[in-house]
Formats: sequence, C-alpha cells, structure tokens
Amino acid sequence: MNKAQKVSLFILRLGMGWYMFYAGVTKILNPSWSAAGYLQNAQTFGSFYQWFLQPSALPITNFINEWGLTLLGISLIFGIFVRLSSVLGALLMLLYYFPVLSFPYIKPHSYIVDEHIIYALALIFLAAIRAGRIYGLDNWCAGLPICARFPRLRSWLG
Repeated sequence: MNKAQKVSLFILRLGMGWYMFYAGVTKILNPSWSAAGYLQNAQTFGSFYQWFLQPSALPITNFINEWGLTLLGISLIFGIFVRLSSVLGALLMLLYYFPVLSFPYIKPHSYIVDEHIIYALALIFLAAIRAGRIYGLDNWCAGLPICARFPRLRSWLG
C-alpha cells in the first residue's frame, strides 16, 4: 500500500470514527434520548424490533446504542480493536437499516441502499483491510505478550 492509500484509509477511519463517536456521545449526554421512537414504527421485522421495546429490554437497547456507537468511534479514531469493533458496528448498522426499510424503498430518494448500508460496507472494508494497523494502535497491541499467548486475540486486532 502506498502512502496516499494509507493516508486515505487513515482519513476514512478517522472520519467514520468521529461520526460514530459523536452519534454515541450525543445520545449519552441527552437524558431523554431513547431508541423507542426509532423502533416503534419498524416497517420490516416489526415483531423482532418490538422485542427491543419491552420494558425489560429497552434500557439494554439504549445502553448498547449509546455506548456501542461511542466505543466504535473511539476504536476507529485510535485504531485499536478495529476489526472487532468494525464487524460489530456493521451489525449495528444493519439493525438500524431494517426498521426504516419499506422494501424496496428506504426514504423518498433511496432505493434499497441508504446511509446505514454504506456505513456497514465501509466498516466491513475497514475490518477486511486491517485499518487499525495503518497509523493506529493495533500494531502496538499485536506486539504485546498477551497476543503471543493468545494468537486468536491478534487476529481480531488485525
């Protein structure tokens, strides 16, 4: 990979990281935020998303949304555990995609693909290309003694 490609990948990782971090932190800092409004009108897999609205599940759903986005952002910004967080983040983006899907339309100007699909694809790309090793902390972490003892951990680092 040449320098321009590395810098481009680094900028993509930082941009995605900031976007996810900001989305998560704004939810954490807003005490009245809840995923309920988004989930109540789920058009696809409605009964699945209704499960997340149960009084016992909603606090967990909110917590995963708030902290999942925030930690995904931190992971991408610092380039640490990028493979793991990107895969989990892509899964989260797919969970955001289906409630607003009224196949084949997402929004008035979207057909099958919306921003959540683009984010999921970008996150999968970052995981596949091992983006945390490009100007990130994954290289440093992979060299730690714990990774020598647990090689599977190294594979998730990139």
